[in-house]
Amino acid sequence: MHDFAYLRPRSTGEAVQLLAQNQPGARYFAGGTTLFDLMKLGVEAPATVIDITRIEGLRDVDTASRGELRIGALAAMSDVADNAVVQCEFPALSESLWKAASQQLRNMATVGGNLLQRTRCAYFRGGPEFACNKRVPGSGCSAVGGQNRGHAVLGGSEACVAVYPGDWAVALVAFDALVDTVSPRGERTLPVRELHRAPGATPHLETVLAADELIVRIRVPRGAIGRGSTYHKIRDRESYAFALASAAVALELRSNRVADARIALGGVATHPWRAAEAERSLVGQPFTRAAARRAAELAFEGAKPLGHNAFKVALGIETVTDALMLARERS
Repeated sequence: MHDFAYLRPRSTGEAVQLLAQNQPGARYFAGGTTLFDLMKLGVEAPATVIDITRIEGLRDVDTASRGELRIGALAAMSDVADNAVVQCEFPALSESLWKAASQQLRNMATVGGNLLQRTRCAYFRGGPEFACNKRVPGSGCSAVGGQNRGHAVLGGSEACVAVYPGDWAVALVAFDALVDTVSPRGERTLPVRELHRAPGATPHLETVLAADELIVRIRVPRGAIGRGSTYHKIRDRESYAFALASAAVALELRSNRVADARIALGGVATHPWRAAEAERSLVGQPFTRAAARRAAELAFEGAKPLGHNAFKVALGIETVTDALMLARERS
C-alpha cells in the first residue's frame, strides 16, 4: 500500500470541490470494500482518498413517496436488503443484495459504491505481467485468447471481454431505476442502464460519470411490476461467489396474460444487460413455460462465446427460464 492524503468532507458540495481540486489521482471512499482491495493489488493508486461517510442525509431509505423509492448512496447493502418495503414491493432488489456478498461485506459496502465495483477478471487483477486494456489502455486483452471461462458472452469487444461483476445494478436496470449525481457543475439524473459503458475500444472508461462526479441517490419507480419479481443467481458455489449467470426478472399478469415483463442479465455481459426483445416477446401473450423458454433464448440470441465459456449461453437460458417461472409464482 502506498502513501496517500486522507480528506473527510461533511457535505456533498465540499466533497466534489475536494475531488476536483485533487485531480488527477483522487478517489472517493465509502465502504472501502472495493477501493482498498484494488489499492492492495496495485490496480488503484490514488494520491488522495476522500472519505464521504460523514455526509449527512445519504444513508436514508425513503419510502414516503408513492411514486418512487429514494435510496441514499451511502445506505448499507444490508439496510436496503432488510427494508420491509423493498422486500415487499421489489423482492428482486432485496435478493440481489442478499446474494451479492457475505453479511460482513453487506454491513460495510454502500449501494452507491456497489454500482461502481470493478471487474474480477484475473488478468485485470493479476499484475503488470498480463495485458489488460482496463488497467493499461492499449496493452491488449489476455482474456480474449486466454482463460476466459468466467468472461462475457454479450457486449464484449476485441479490446475487452470482462464481465461486470455486480448484482444490484442488474436488478436496478430491470426496474428503470435512476441515479442522481452532483459535481461542481451542478446536479444531473441518468438512468442506471446508461451508467455503465460497453467496452468498445476504451474499456478503461467504465461509466459515463465525470472524474469529479458523485452519486448521491438511487431512485426506483414504484408499481405493480415489482412485486412479481426475483433475482436468480447461478454460481460455482452457493456461498457468495460471483455469478456465472443471473437474471433479474419481473412479471405483471392479468388472467395469465403478460401485461408487463422485465428481464435483465448479469454474469454474462460486460455491463448490466436489459433483454428488451425478450421482454417484448412475452407482453400480450399467455404465460407458459414454453413462452418463458423462448424469451430466454431471445435474450441470448446475440451471444458470442469465447474458447472456454460457451456453456454460459445454455446456462443463461436455463437461468432466465427458471427466473421467469419463479416470478410467475409471485406475480
